[in-house]
Amino acid sequence: MLFKTQGIVLGTSKYSDTYSISQVFTRDFGRVSYLVPKRGRKSKIKASLFYPLSMLDMQVEHVPLRDIQRLKEVECRLPVYEGDTDMTKWSISFFLSEFLSRVLRETGRDEWLFTYLENSVETLHAASHGVANFHLAFLFGLSRCMGIYPNMDTYRTGAYFDLLNGEFVQKQPLHPHYLSKSLSADLTLIRRINYANMHLFRLSKNDRNTIIDYLLAYYRLHLYDFPPLKSLEVLREMF
Repeated sequence: MLFKTQGIVLGTSKYSDTYSISQVFTRDFGRVSYLVPKRGRKSKIKASLFYPLSMLDMQVEHVPLRDIQRLKEVECRLPVYEGDTDMTKWSISFFLSEFLSRVLRETGRDEWLFTYLENSVETLHAASHGVANFHLAFLFGLSRCMGIYPNMDTYRTGAYFDLLNGEFVQKQPLHPHYLSKSLSADLTLIRRINYANMHLFRLSKNDRNTIIDYLLAYYRLHLYDFPPLKSLEVLREMF
């Protein structure tokens, strides 16, 4: 049976000499694997559309319990980034698509989550300043959709942030998964970052690297089987 839906590309991998497999988070079915032809002038499906975080309008064949679904028609909803000035957006897109491919492994239909991702991609596409902080705002915001947003109301001066339990505590935790008093105080400020104000946060490369490290550590503690991200080092060099 054919359905019309919208999707956001998470990643693409080799399947055979003539086909690739693209992981797409769709509005109607959650994460789905689709068969994508690598070449062919007569094909209605162009492999060039399946870049990381590409937003697509799709007509798909969806058969419940089938591991790999088929595409009938695909159109890009947003043009591909152009020019050297968008290399920052490319690096963020690759990082976030790899990150999402790890955290959205077994998700079904989730309208709230899809809308958040859709709005985020549109914001990244349109942003002209403050882009260097986009991934930080994204990870904070996504934690709400994933049900792991930390309890920020428990902060008191001199507290530690317990990464394992997602809250501030007055005594140093007995386990190693916590932030220092200084980083915990910084967290109360950084967590205010969002797409509307991200350009106001003047952060150094070291600041961003420190923040992304503990944000990823937090996700890794709260989500099952979260391996290291290959694209992280590229992001570190960019910002």
